[in-house]
Amino acid sequence: MRQRGRTGARRPRGGHGAHGGTPAVPTGRRDPRCPLPPPGVPAGGGTHARPPRAWAPAAGGGAAPLPWQRREAALLRRRRIGTMSSLAVSEPPASRAPSRSPARSPALSPAPGPSRCGGERRRNASDAGADLGAVQDTQLRSVDLSRVIKLLEDSDSKDLEKEQLKALKKVVKHFENGLPLKDLSQIIEILNLCAEKMNEQEAFTEPLCELIKLCGLPFQKKKLSDEVSYSVAVSNCIAQLGYLMRVPSSQVRIQICKCVVSFYNTELPRKLLSGYQPTSANYKIQMAELGGLAETLILSLTLVENQLTEKLWVLKALQHLSSSGVNCRLMMKAQAASRLCLYLNGVDPSGQLVFRSSEILWNLLENTSKEEVVNQLSSLECVHALKEVFVDLLMHGFRHYDRQLRNDLLVIATLLAENPAAPMIESGFTKLLIVLATFTEVKIPNPLIKGLKLTYSYEDFELKKLLFNVIAVLSKDPCAVRLLSENYVMPALLCYVKPSQKPGFHDWSAAQYEELQLHAIAILASVAPLLVDKYLSCQANTLLLVFLEWCIGQDPFFGQGNSFHGTGGRGNKLAQMRCSLRVLRSVVSLYDDAVNLNLCDQGAISQLLDILKYAANKSKEKEDAIVLEVQADILFILSALCENDLHRKELFSYEGVDILIPFIQMDPKRLYSGLGHNCLLFSALDCLWSCVIGCYIAEDYFLEKQGIFLLLDLLALKQKNLCNIILGILVEFCDNPQTTSHISTWRGEKDQTAANLLIELWRQEELELGVKRDRYGRIADVKRPIASSFQKQQEVIPMPANCPSFAIMEISENIRAKLYSLLCKLGFENLPGLSAKDFVTLAIIRRYIDFKVGEVWSELCAELKEEFRPVTSDEEALKVISEVSEDTGRMVAALQTEVLESQHHQEIQEEEETYTKIQAIHKQREMVNKSWKNFLTRTSKYEALKKAKRIQEKSIEASRSKLKTQNGTVHSTDIKGLSTTIGSGRLVTVESTPPQLIGGPLAVTDLALRKPSVSKGALKKIKRVKTLDSVKKDSVPIE
Repeated sequence: MRQRGRTGARRPRGGHGAHGGTPAVPTGRRDPRCPLPPPGVPAGGGTHARPPRAWAPAAGGGAAPLPWQRREAALLRRRRIGTMSSLAVSEPPASRAPSRSPARSPALSPAPGPSRCGGERRRNASDAGADLGAVQDTQLRSVDLSRVIKLLEDSDSKDLEKEQLKALKKVVKHFENGLPLKDLSQIIEILNLCAEKMNEQEAFTEPLCELIKLCGLPFQKKKLSDEVSYSVAVSNCIAQLGYLMRVPSSQVRIQICKCVVSFYNTELPRKLLSGYQPTSANYKIQMAELGGLAETLILSLTLVENQLTEKLWVLKALQHLSSSGVNCRLMMKAQAASRLCLYLNGVDPSGQLVFRSSEILWNLLENTSKEEVVNQLSSLECVHALKEVFVDLLMHGFRHYDRQLRNDLLVIATLLAENPAAPMIESGFTKLLIVLATFTEVKIPNPLIKGLKLTYSYEDFELKKLLFNVIAVLSKDPCAVRLLSENYVMPALLCYVKPSQKPGFHDWSAAQYEELQLHAIAILASVAPLLVDKYLSCQANTLLLVFLEWCIGQDPFFGQGNSFHGTGGRGNKLAQMRCSLRVLRSVVSLYDDAVNLNLCDQGAISQLLDILKYAANKSKEKEDAIVLEVQADILFILSALCENDLHRKELFSYEGVDILIPFIQMDPKRLYSGLGHNCLLFSALDCLWSCVIGCYIAEDYFLEKQGIFLLLDLLALKQKNLCNIILGILVEFCDNPQTTSHISTWRGEKDQTAANLLIELWRQEELELGVKRDRYGRIADVKRPIASSFQKQQEVIPMPANCPSFAIMEISENIRAKLYSLLCKLGFENLPGLSAKDFVTLAIIRRYIDFKVGEVWSELCAELKEEFRPVTSDEEALKVISEVSEDTGRMVAALQTEVLESQHHQEIQEEEETYTKIQAIHKQREMVNKSWKNFLTRTSKYEALKKAKRIQEKSIEASRSKLKTQNGTVHSTDIKGLSTTIGSGRLVTVESTPPQLIGGPLAVTDLALRKPSVSKGALKKIKRVKTLDSVKKDSVPIE
């Protein structure tokens, strides 16, 4: 059983009838109770049969010839035995070869004998094979086709009729197993001569039909290359078959159609010609495409317009031909779609006329341009014919086959409804389809469908879905809106916005009802924005909110999730929730005050926040694209409801901000998951802009939750699609006096400040725009300092005063204006964390508005010069304005140079200070080394020690006061017998060898092995050891 979905998806069509039968419904595709063929025409049927191989065994069990046998027979056939004149036309059949299969010939069979390779046996077999091949080849030449043609051309005497008919019969008898490719040209010439004679002599009808029947057999070839060599002749031959449809004979026309059908049901003859093999199975089909047979048969429909039997045969042939894309394109050239559609409502008791025509139309839709087919069907006559046939099948069709055919025609009607040029409304077809889609739900009597009752069969279920699909298509046509409103489409669709219940015995199954419910709600999302008044009058908002409450409830419900709209809804209510939210999204996006007020009055904001929490919890359990889409839709609906309404923002404030924060904290890696996190983040940012900004309560709570830090973290990702909306939110947030302090406090990676981040974004944006800068980031073009490369390429086009110029439009196309506004809020002075390069860029940002004004004046001057020449005073004013703009650019460039020079001078100073420190360190080290050298000298040489002692004593003596103390006791400061050159005291410092001289510090080697107790001050001791200088000192008490 063939099944089609609501979009008309179907299996490829193509004829499968058998050769020799009347057109019939293919077995297995329609109901076995399909209409019978017309009276007097034999019925038949069949399927495609794969042609046997060229050397298949003949009937009777004969084996295929061996390769050496084929080569030897072919070689011997080249010898000519006898002459052509020695064989008469009337040669008896007994002289023919005894077998069509070379392997069954006694002459080619191995002879019995004791020796398996005797030379005599091979010679006998070769001679016999040569005689057989020569006889068979001569037999094929025994019919002189040229003589037959000459005989038919001689029309002077009527006595030749018997001889002509006799010659034709012998030609038919001679080629009863197939026509060789080399003789096709002459055979076609004979066919044309017979067709001409039929006008006066009906006796030629039967021979003509027999010859046409031979064309249905596989053609015979000698070599594999014959198919290519004779391709032009064969294609002309098949094309001539189509031209023979001009013969005013029903028998001939039917035989031509049977011949064409046999191309697709190739059967090998009972006997094969020796030395010949049949052409490939698709050879005739390819040649028919090359010869344009399909186009000829379409044109011949005019000749058989009033002959039902002949018309059915032509349609059957066309059905087979239309399985090819090449043939379908040829048929479209002959206006096949419109011709076939006009035959749909023709008189045909069997019903095959509608079936064949619809099948061909389907093949045309599948194999050619759908738009071209629809355009051919968009005439008023075609639409009327399609409507009449559809209504007839709808009202009177009771078989499975009738319902399938009805649905097929409805799909074609749906395609027509998509074309605005199709007169669907004028023909009344649109109104009929709308009434059919809604009559089972609204139960309003309508004369158009009086007595109609749908069953609950699968075909009627498909019809219901197709009718719903028609409503969705018609919703895109503004002309059909009035019909949708008048025919109760809104109440009919709202009947499905209710909790799913178990269907009754005579109702749809649970899966079918769920599919219809989801389909109806999905269509409601397209229809509701068009019928707002009907939407409100039917209390649709109330129904949807109640339905959404059921979706998050605990009622046991297990969705089937079988349909397209039920994706992801198996075992849950997510599919119903998603479709319902789409309806709300479509109506709130209208920003209609009545709709939004009606929603908010029913507590929609609070309910949507509850649903958002439910979806967020579901997302934590398992991330799914459906759940993410639900969350994004809810955020969009909340944005539309709360925008520009302070009271609704206050309702959103605390609970809404708590829900938004996790979305803004989303891991950046999820943005590339492909599930929809990117869309969800954008929806959250849009909701933040619409529902929080402008309400101080919500803003302060967002700041308290460190929301500004989260926004700056997202901004630091430097993603182009995120920067624009985040900068807009930050600029709006800066109206709150607490925001700037949060922005200034923020620190990113490597202690990056917000000001540095904003300046980096400016440089990145200018790099993408192609703004000209030198290698230090300074202004390179003082006349147009901030113009992008694309802006410089634009020609001057005079614009009306109410149309913004390119310089104005450019502001909204990049983020520089937002960066300038945000830095203005922060201030251009005392910004932390900036380098000299940042200050160079900051000088440009600070003058952004002046440069933009200069661009506008530059465009204005160029437009004025294009239209007319300004007066002297205006020209001087424009010149001054231009100079002011250039002077600003020069001033900024000079400031940038000054900043760079100052930075360079500062770097030089820092370098000098660094070198000074290095010199002082080196001098100190030299002094230490010199002191140590003197110390070693004093300790190693006694004479040096005495000398140093004398010098010390002299220094001490010289330092003493020259005045003598009267009546006082003088105490000596020297200790007798002490040979040292250092100051005496209670403590003596013993200096060890410096580490730079011995390669490392002198450490206590057993310190690491000790395990001192904390209670005994071990930590203090270790700390004291660690803080010793590089020159280790030990204090030794002197008693």
